Amino acid sequence: MHAIHRAIGLPGGDLIAHLLGDDRDTSGDDALSDAHDTLYATYFQRLPRLPGADRLLRALDRDGWRVVLVTSASSKELEALTTAIGADDAVTATASADDVDEGKPAPDPIHHALDLAGAAAERSVFVGDSAWDMKAATRAGVACLGLLCGGIPRADLEEAGARAVYRDPAHLLDDLATSAFARI
Repeated sequence: MHAIHRAIGLPGGDLIAHLLGDDRDTSGDDALSDAHDTLYATYFQRLPRLPGADRLLRALDRDGWRVVLVTSASSKELEALTTAIGADDAVTATASADDVDEGKPAPDPIHHALDLAGAAAERSVFVGDSAWDMKAATRAGVACLGLLCGGIPRADLEEAGARAVYRDPAHLLDDLATSAFARI
C-alpha cells in the first residue's frame, strides 16, 4: 500500500513508471492508460462531493483570491471533477495535464496556474492532497497546504512541503482566518 499512496496524484505515464518501474517493457503503457481512462470515465457521473470544497472556493473568491483548479488529470477528467465540486462561479480558470509538458511533481502545472491567475508565486497558496502536489508547489515557490482527504498520511504531506495539513476543505474553511491564506 505504501507504493500506491505515494503514486496518487501523478500523471498517467508517471504513475505507470512509478508502479511498474522504469526498466519495464513500455509497449503496453498506452493500453494501460486507455484502460484507466475508460474505467474512470464510468464514474464521472457518480463522483462524490468533497465536504466543504464548494464553500471553501466561494469564500476564497469572496476574499479576492483568484481560484485556479490544477490537476494531473486530463481535461475530460477535470470537467467531471469541477462538476462534482459544483463551484464554477468561484473558479477563475482550470489547468489539466493537457496544458503542460511535464506534470507534478514538476512545477510546470503550478507555473501554468500562476500565469492563468496573473499571480506571483510568493503571493499565492496551493491546496492539494498528494505529496506530488506539495512538491510541485514548493518547487514553484508557492506556499502549500495539504488535505488528508486524498488518503495521503500527514507525515508524507509535511515531508513534501505542506506548511499545514487539514482533514478536508471544510476543516481548512473553518481555519481560513489563521491559515496561510491570511498570512499572504
